[in-house]
Amino acid sequence: MPIYEYKCKKCEHTFEIIQKSTKEKEGLICPRCGAKETERVLSSFSSFGGSFCAPNSFS
Repeated sequence: MPIYEYKCKKCEHTFEIIQKSTKEKEGLICPRCGAKETERVLSSFSSFGGSFCAPNSFS
């Protein structure tokens, strides 16, 4: 399941929620202040794997 990031419009606290889909947003409450006014934040992702080329020198 994907992890979605949300930001509270009242206290500006950013938090993550594991959800099956974005349709589950209804009833989402800020864990810090309890406000129901939240918005989804566009977050980045990281990937690991593949090849890594380290430089031979740092000059």
